Amino acid sequence: MKNKVMVVAAHPDDEVLGAGGIMLKHVADRDFLYILILGDGESARDDQGSIQKRAKQAQQVAKKIGAKELILEKLPDNKFDSLPLLTITKVVERTIFKIKPNLVYTHFASDLNIDHRLTFQAVLTACRPQPGFFVKKIVSFEVLSSTEWQHKSPQTMFSPTEYINISQYIEKKVKLMKIYKDELRSFPHPRSAEGIKTLAHYRGMEVGFQNAEAFQVVRNIKD
Repeated sequence: MKNKVMVVAAHPDDEVLGAGGIMLKHVADRDFLYILILGDGESARDDQGSIQKRAKQAQQVAKKIGAKELILEKLPDNKFDSLPLLTITKVVERTIFKIKPNLVYTHFASDLNIDHRLTFQAVLTACRPQPGFFVKKIVSFEVLSSTEWQHKSPQTMFSPTEYINISQYIEKKVKLMKIYKDELRSFPHPRSAEGIKTLAHYRGMEVGFQNAEAFQVVRNIKD
């Protein structure tokens, strides 16, 4: 039975940084992939033209990955905390109940970026494990220049529990990120082509792969 997979990201580019490789793998495995992006990613810069440009880039990325559908919401960039959590949760719930995925990927609970943290909270709230609920597995991904920039303590450290070999997808992942060209930086900034490859090498090295994406399993329900 094929998986129905949903990636829930705060901003356009987070989906590639956190789950670019695994999305490509899911599509290659003929799973059904849906992408929900909650924020416009640009309104903090007060540039309507940039918002439209970023949306088009997200559409281009989703098409190249082979997603069944991309859902773009318009929550205010870096201002999710100006909204009640219930408002964000309802936005997530609307798509979750429409798609009915069995597997959801989203942000790490302790990312530095406030939008990431509230996205995680909204996903977890929307996916309350009621009897017979369709979401069986929730997984957190790491996003360069947010996950590793948080204050490091046992409570805030990203501690992977699942590794996926993305050796055959790493170059495609970097190409996808280059579509968001305004979001890329020069090395040694972590959000650079070299930074993406370095993290993939490091995560791969931890488990004997050339390149890997690492995830933290939040919940996994098995019948």
